[in-house]
Amino acid sequence: MIPIYIHNTLSGEKEEFKPLVAGKVGIYNCGPTVYDTAHIGNLRTFVMYDIIRRVFEYNGHFVTQVMNITDVDDKTIRRSQEKKISLEELTRHYETLFLADLHSLNILTPNKLLSARDHVKDMIEMIAILLEKGVAYQTKDGVYFSIGMSKNYGELAKLKIEATDSSTLKERISNDEYEKENPRDFALWKFYTEDDGDVFWDSPFGKGRPGWHIECSAMSWRALGTSIDIHTGGIDLMFPHHTNEIAQSEATHDQKFVNYWIHGAFMNVNDAKMAKSKNNFFKLADVEESGISPLAFRYWLLTSHYRSQVNFTVDAVKAAQTAFIRFIETFVRLQDVSAGLEHEHIHASATPRDYKGEFLKVVNDDFNMPEAVALAWELIKDHTIEAKDKVTMLLDFDKVLGLGLHAVVDVQKEEVPAEITALAEARQEARKNKEWDKADALRKEIEGRGYSVKDTDKGFELKLL
Repeated sequence: MIPIYIHNTLSGEKEEFKPLVAGKVGIYNCGPTVYDTAHIGNLRTFVMYDIIRRVFEYNGHFVTQVMNITDVDDKTIRRSQEKKISLEELTRHYETLFLADLHSLNILTPNKLLSARDHVKDMIEMIAILLEKGVAYQTKDGVYFSIGMSKNYGELAKLKIEATDSSTLKERISNDEYEKENPRDFALWKFYTEDDGDVFWDSPFGKGRPGWHIECSAMSWRALGTSIDIHTGGIDLMFPHHTNEIAQSEATHDQKFVNYWIHGAFMNVNDAKMAKSKNNFFKLADVEESGISPLAFRYWLLTSHYRSQVNFTVDAVKAAQTAFIRFIETFVRLQDVSAGLEHEHIHASATPRDYKGEFLKVVNDDFNMPEAVALAWELIKDHTIEAKDKVTMLLDFDKVLGLGLHAVVDVQKEEVPAEITALAEARQEARKNKEWDKADALRKEIEGRGYSVKDTDKGFELKLL
């Protein structure tokens, strides 16, 4: 068996993956904050999650993929109040749109999709443990985690904390997100204020709501246990979010929280950071309006390594779409050849190339999708491999790539309605009688009903358009 190697953010090195339980993999994905539609940078991260899961399943591991839905935090509460709708109505709406985007990009739905609001009880339990251990403390506005009491705080983000004065480390931040790499005690629980409206829970330490960071720690604990194999997210989450997750989880359970951290790189748009103020803030719907299909966008993402920064431009992705269309068309033609509908020229090799082994080695090397896509093209162009074997291998590769080849096969196999077949037979008869106008009219009728008709040596072939 070829081992899987992962670039572990914690060590900064590529490491051989060794699961906590043989044959099983627990993966926690930081999911969306459902206050708005996900942008294409977010979606790149979710494609990365999908590839990681697919690679492990391709290797025969039993995967438990857990993703949270952040449906209570500063952003969601603020947006629901701006829109004058309930928090639940707002977050359910954007969660539905998010799941639709996953479907469009052929991203597998996580095994467990967890709502933060459904796990507040677990968060309260975790905060109570931290208070009891003395690594959390209560103030007039909430409960905070004391980073000065944390072992190796900031190790993931390579932060250097040199302050020894406890008063310096006691500087607090109540906001869920902060940009400066300035370590500060962070909120575990925020006491109720009028700004929270009707969003609050009762707890032993006071009426209020959880901070953002405690949510993922509590949900991963309940879904995967106190220690987990893999935790993923965008590079922007490394500090403060993932840094704070490690601190509070390891202080709660007195053991290592995560063995392998995986972070995806940023996406720029037209050589600039994505921002609404710069008018370069793209969502999947905007990509589609530009004439690019979601699967072509996925194909483009696969042509760059997840740890490499990418630059989205419509022209670049349209060029990738051209290649993707050629890829699909070639696959369909290979199916035709393997079905005997087209002639095949084979130059047999005495030592056939081990594409399966090469593919496994590539995808197991830190999920190297650019090389995997390149290998698929090499297979397509290899004249020593029979068409039917190419089809079989490409379908196998697509278990990882997720480019929808299995759907193409399903469409090809789909039974053609009897009335369409009757029209095609009538057209064939008209052609035999040299009634060309009638044959042309019948062809247009067939196409108008969503099918193409192709003349072959054996008669005709019908396909969905």
